[in-house]
Amino acid sequence: MKRLMEIVRQVAPSTATVLIQGESGTGKERIADALHQCSQRKDQPFLKVNCAALPENLLEAKLFGYEKGAFTGATARRIGRFEAAHGGTLMLDEVSEMSPSMQVKLLRVLQEGQFERLGSTKTIQVDVRLIAATNRNLEEAIKTGNFREDLYYRLNVISLTLPPLRERTDDIPLLAHHFLRTFGRKNEKKIEHISPVAMHLLTNYRWHGNVRELENVIERAVVLTTAAEIGVDDLPAHLNAGATATRHLTIPIGTPLEEIELQVIRATLEQVGGDKNVAAGLLGIASRTIYRKLDKTADHESI
Repeated sequence: MKRLMEIVRQVAPSTATVLIQGESGTGKERIADALHQCSQRKDQPFLKVNCAALPENLLEAKLFGYEKGAFTGATARRIGRFEAAHGGTLMLDEVSEMSPSMQVKLLRVLQEGQFERLGSTKTIQVDVRLIAATNRNLEEAIKTGNFREDLYYRLNVISLTLPPLRERTDDIPLLAHHFLRTFGRKNEKKIEHISPVAMHLLTNYRWHGNVRELENVIERAVVLTTAAEIGVDDLPAHLNAGATATRHLTIPIGTPLEEIELQVIRATLEQVGGDKNVAAGLLGIASRTIYRKLDKTADHESI
């Protein structure tokens, strides 16, 4: 992510078209925001259009605008997003969902910087920095005939790929605490911490909804908790199921209780990556108890 943000800072001042790829919820819109805010266009309009949210005829009217009488219901002239974003930045989200005919029209704007409003023959010239985003593999879409290869190369001048959250688990504590502060302020709650056990569950969950899902989970926890710390009970039940599978121990009858304790402690520590605080929370004991029992065993084995 640090490398990605370095590229964002390098690319932002240019006029190059940027293609942002990544799973839904990975933060593509936030990267687009950063590209605009770090550019020389930051004081100019930054508009966004979700191409998957509109049927073809409405998407065309949204992007290029229309003249009065261009179609039934067009009672007045409306400028489109390309015209409104002149001098600034336009983000086309889910660009892969564009119809073939819309792809041709977008290609023309990228090549020539001009278009006509619906119902007009007047050509309009615009200066717009385009950012496209998609959660689909466009190269695969080209192979299946669902996306134009020439448009792909026009969009893919600079390519940024956002990895899913499950591939950058070191970011989870940082993001979780950021959302904790954000939603704490919004809900006027002073919650400063996430318990070690709760954080263990957060970092071991697969996060199929990526950053957006984590954000929703933390907001829910902040709203529901009555304590000054987010605990396991404040998290959705499915996070427990999504955590690393619990190991089972087979202990012979007659095993001394002290040996059973040590086996359980060691297995739990292995499960949580050696974090004694998290292990203590899962076992319901103080972390100093783990230290004491392990130190006692080490002393005994050294004799």
